[in-house]
Amino acid sequence: MTTNARIASVDTLSCSAGWRNYYFVKIVTEGGIVGWSEFDEGFGSPGVGTVIRQLGVRLISKSVMQHEKIWSDLHCVTRPGSGGVIGQALGAIENALLDAKAKVLQVPCYELLGGKIRDELRVYWSHCVTWRASRAPFYQPVVTTKDDVRALAAEVKAKGFTGLKTNTFSYENNKVKGWAPGFGTPFSPELNVSRKVLSGLREHLQVMREGAGPDMDIMLDLNFNAKTEGYLEIIRAIADFDLTWVELDTLNPQALATIRARSPHPIASCETLIGLQQFLPFFREQAIDVAIIDTPWNGVWQSLKIAAAAEAHEINVACHNFYGHLCTMMNAHFCAVIPNFRIMEVDIDRIAWDHELYTHEPVYKDGHLVMPDRPGWGTEPVESALLAHPPLETHGFLALGVKMDRA
Repeated sequence: MTTNARIASVDTLSCSAGWRNYYFVKIVTEGGIVGWSEFDEGFGSPGVGTVIRQLGVRLISKSVMQHEKIWSDLHCVTRPGSGGVIGQALGAIENALLDAKAKVLQVPCYELLGGKIRDELRVYWSHCVTWRASRAPFYQPVVTTKDDVRALAAEVKAKGFTGLKTNTFSYENNKVKGWAPGFGTPFSPELNVSRKVLSGLREHLQVMREGAGPDMDIMLDLNFNAKTEGYLEIIRAIADFDLTWVELDTLNPQALATIRARSPHPIASCETLIGLQQFLPFFREQAIDVAIIDTPWNGVWQSLKIAAAAEAHEINVACHNFYGHLCTMMNAHFCAVIPNFRIMEVDIDRIAWDHELYTHEPVYKDGHLVMPDRPGWGTEPVESALLAHPPLETHGFLALGVKMDRA
């Protein structure tokens, strides 16, 4: 074992991303090789960094070349609490190991994953309207009116993108209003869907289509905002719209299979699952048309196993990606190597200092992400820039809840 590959330290870093924080794992080898990954604590997962730091001591003196052995060891010692923040911590560690291993070998990570199938990845503009309307002032220009929404949809087309994804909105006195009870805005734990929500959503989808034009692939993300009855109500209400998919979250594969059987639109789901074992019931029930995998949560190597199982069930794969640029590139290396790739999620709207935080930003051309050939993931955090933007004490979805309670 060379000192180039033997692990000397495992650390976590974070910085402010406006309304949330970005989080990173930094693995340094005795030979000075640095492996990076990005993880998240703002999407309902507080404490991932704590788990990483406690598990990090088990990595010291081990080789980054043995990432599967390290992952298996960490899985063994955390098995009673597997999944959740434990699973996300293992995924973050695995992704940093892959970056370090690729840099030891001086190859892009996709070479470790079997080699890229494609040089460019078709992407869609995610959180279209959502960021500009509900995370002001961090995404510019701010969206407040129906005309703003129509203009944003036209902007997506003008910038060469061929797909976009939006969430549930309505218009009250021409003002944009979001609806996300699954995340507590508004607080409505019964998750019932009203006629007002249905009529507002129809109007929103019509405005998006008017702005984006007839050739744009439009996806609708319903998140955790309804139960089976409510999802079916929504699907009936929007049956006449031309949608590329309806995305929704439920942890019941039989319920999702029922929804898919009654939907005129393809169904995408599973972005909050961790591990092949959690995905398999959804595959077996034929509950989805597109399996969405969060590779920062699962680890890219483990995600390949999930994608292979999806392929065996005739299901294509997309990635869940609403984090920073390093997560985008981790997802890109995954999407570049799997045969059953559908499309890649990206957030084109960015906070003002995103470009300062990473050595390289993703390159987009004609609605596609162009794969780099730099070693590792192809980008890494700039530590001095992270220090210049210290992390928020209250952030992410937890911060939104605090604001709601104080209102």
